[in-house]
Amino acid sequence: MKKKIVLAVLFILPVVVYLFFASGVNNFGRLPILTENVEDVARIDPNVQLKDKITILGFLGNDVASKQGNAFNLNQKIYKRFGEFNDFQMVMLVTEDQMGKVEDLKSELGKLSDIDKWHFAFGNPDEIETIFESLETNIDLDDSYSTPNVFIVDKDLKLRGRTDDEDEGTKYGFDTSSVAELNNKMVDDIKIILAEYRLALKKNNADRSK
Repeated sequence: MKKKIVLAVLFILPVVVYLFFASGVNNFGRLPILTENVEDVARIDPNVQLKDKITILGFLGNDVASKQGNAFNLNQKIYKRFGEFNDFQMVMLVTEDQMGKVEDLKSELGKLSDIDKWHFAFGNPDEIETIFESLETNIDLDDSYSTPNVFIVDKDLKLRGRTDDEDEGTKYGFDTSSVAELNNKMVDDIKIILAEYRLALKKNNADRSK
C-alpha cells in the first residue's frame, strides 16, 4: 500500500507542478491592456514617436527643474536596468519654453548613464493635454502640465498596467517620486511586457522556419 502511495505521489506531483506553472504563464504572461489607441507624440513632435517601441511615457510640462529628482529616480531604477533593450525608450513631454531646462536635465542625466534612449517631445499645453487625455486614466495633470506618474505604452500604442493591484485596483501609472514603487511594481511590469514581446518574436521566428 505504501509503495502505491509513493508511486502515486511521484507520478502526480510533477503533473501538479507543471499545471501550476502552466497556469502561471497563462495568467501572468501578459500585462493587461488598459487603454487602446493612445495618441502618438509624433503628432506634435515628428522627432519622437511611440509606435513600434516599448515606451515609458512621462509628462514634465513647464516645470522640468522641479521634476529632476523624479527623472533621476526613473533613470537609476528603470532606465539603467532596461535601457539596453533595442525597442525600449523613455519619452518625456514638455512645453516648448523648457528647451533650456531639458538640456540641463540631459546634461545631469548624462553624468549617470548613456542617455541615447531618453527622448523629449515638445508641444504646447493643449497638445500635451490631448496626449495625456488619450491615456484615459484616473490621474490628472497639475497646473504645470506635469505629473510624477509615468506610463507603459506598448508598440501598438496601448496603455499597459494592472487590473488587480493590491493598493489601487486598476493601476494606470507609476509614481516616480517613490523608489519603492519603481522597485516593487514597475520593474516587475516591464519585465512582463519585455518577456511577452520576446516570446512573440520567438514564436514568429519558429513559425517562419517551418
